[in-house]
Amino acid sequence: MGSVGTGFLLQSCVDTTPEELQEKIWQYQYGRTPQEAAFDEKLFAEQFFSPTEMETITRMADLILPPHDKGSIAQADVPEFIEFIVKDIPEFQLPIRGGLMWLDSECSERFNKLFVACSEAEQKAIFDEIAFPVPGKKKQSQEINFFSLMRDLVVTGYFTSEVGLKDLGYMGNSPNVWDGIPQDVLDDHGMAYEEAWLAKCIDQSKRNEIAVWDDDGNLLT
Repeated sequence: MGSVGTGFLLQSCVDTTPEELQEKIWQYQYGRTPQEAAFDEKLFAEQFFSPTEMETITRMADLILPPHDKGSIAQADVPEFIEFIVKDIPEFQLPIRGGLMWLDSECSERFNKLFVACSEAEQKAIFDEIAFPVPGKKKQSQEINFFSLMRDLVVTGYFTSEVGLKDLGYMGNSPNVWDGIPQDVLDDHGMAYEEAWLAKCIDQSKRNEIAVWDDDGNLLT
């Protein structure tokens, strides 16, 4: 299938400008069949959480993973990620919506206001009680399970985003640059590259430049 797909791509490039090709490449979403892509579009078109619930989710996420110099949950679209996940995995809907309702109810009882209206100290006071499982207890409370689920979703949403991957310094899925055997190793073994061949090798400092040809097919760069 890969060879067939490559052939199709090359054939489609015959009458395509470099700018058009670049746009097509970035638009392509790897690993999604047409049926899966259509299902995703259907979920994107729906809205599960209310604006108030989304505001609470955003505030929770900011407390779980505070903004820092390398990114924030807003930049990584973490609330939108959670909105999508609960539509893709419906069994998450009741625990999260129920947890959000409990959070507002608990804040109303303790501080006479909703969660988002509470101070950071008040919000953290509640989180401190549900942030970690009770040692030795097999079945945790619904509040603890709710916070654990939210924490997992926030961290997953952030560190699988473009912002989060850059924050991690993740370099996967990118080609390595090999510029030959180091000179000290060659010297240790009394070896050297032939100058005639070095002139034919790729200059790695120009590896990101796009080749340009003239109308006669001569390589310019």
